[in-house]
Amino acid sequence: MNRPAAKDSGDPGWGDDFDRIDDFGVGKCEFGMVRISGCPLKMNFFIICFSPSKFLIYACLLLFSVLLALRLDGIIQWSYWAVFAPIWLWKLMVIVGASVGTGVWARNPQYRAEGETCVEFKAMLIAVGIHLLLLMFEVLVCDRIERGSHFWLLVFMPLFFVSPVSVAACVWGFRHDRSLELEILCSVNILQFIFIALRLDKIIHWPWLVVCVPLWILMSFLCLVVLYYIVWSVLFLRSMDVIAEQRRTHITMALSWMTIVVPLLTFEILLVHKLDGHNAFSCIPIFVPLWLSLITLMATTFGQKGGNHWWFGIRKDFCQFLLEIFPFLREYGNISYDLHHEDNEETEETPIPEPPKIAPMFRKKARVVITQSPGKYVLPPPKLNIEMPD
Repeated sequence: MNRPAAKDSGDPGWGDDFDRIDDFGVGKCEFGMVRISGCPLKMNFFIICFSPSKFLIYACLLLFSVLLALRLDGIIQWSYWAVFAPIWLWKLMVIVGASVGTGVWARNPQYRAEGETCVEFKAMLIAVGIHLLLLMFEVLVCDRIERGSHFWLLVFMPLFFVSPVSVAACVWGFRHDRSLELEILCSVNILQFIFIALRLDKIIHWPWLVVCVPLWILMSFLCLVVLYYIVWSVLFLRSMDVIAEQRRTHITMALSWMTIVVPLLTFEILLVHKLDGHNAFSCIPIFVPLWLSLITLMATTFGQKGGNHWWFGIRKDFCQFLLEIFPFLREYGNISYDLHHEDNEETEETPIPEPPKIAPMFRKKARVVITQSPGKYVLPPPKLNIEMPD
């Protein structure tokens, strides 16, 4: 079966590096694209532009939040150790991936001289250290809920260590241009962790609305980011000097941030009001905005740069690794679809008649040259007359 050739419609905004699988050393296969209502979408967007680590984290958090809401409402009667199963899966993948990567690093010294290999390996070790501290906190939380035998300040102790470690990781990451989402999140919330632990141990008796003041400050900053993207999107829409691709990029960013921040803020407000006894909602309606934010975050992982190449010792981008293992994905990327409207197809298929061609002629009297296009003519330059002086 013959596959239709991919049509070139310019750079759709994902960069020239993603135009061919050959750029990743897999094979010379042009990617196709999907065109819906005149808007092209390259299919390599779904194959190459993907961050599997972030997708795994958001998926585990989404599943955990669903199980937690069902458990708090009494719909399921599972143990909290089972409710935390998605979190255990997340940490298990981190530990196994780091262990395999460390083994490959130790057994192959020649890999250490490849570009930014040392930086990526150190970044993986820092991430593993932070995840181990988070794992200790989560184990203590489950044990405290199930048995209730120790103080919450002791439970939160790993988070108190995570924050300074995250600050140091942020300093190191800025110097080496690394992604720092988890480190920043842990470092800026140290005061919030302390307030929550003190409130749970009843050392302070503030309302939860006051306890979450550090959280409100952080959310105010995120709201400013959303406002920033909205303003720039409006300016780009009204500007005639900006190409259409830049307009689409800024509009997409603005919509993504709105869909993440606004539901997240709604969830936090509803949760605080429930803890303070100002509403009698069940947990499922309260968690719905959080689920919307997490689903949006999962969608944003398509189009992001891949993670650290040393996880599981694959030493390459995860999507490139999949393309080498499963060759049929390359065939999927080569398929080209063009879903134009039928009227547009008829217009494209109907050739435009060309004007009849006639031989060029020259008329001496009118001094007009008639070219092959009957509607165009060119006057010849006037003759140069040089008069001799008397």
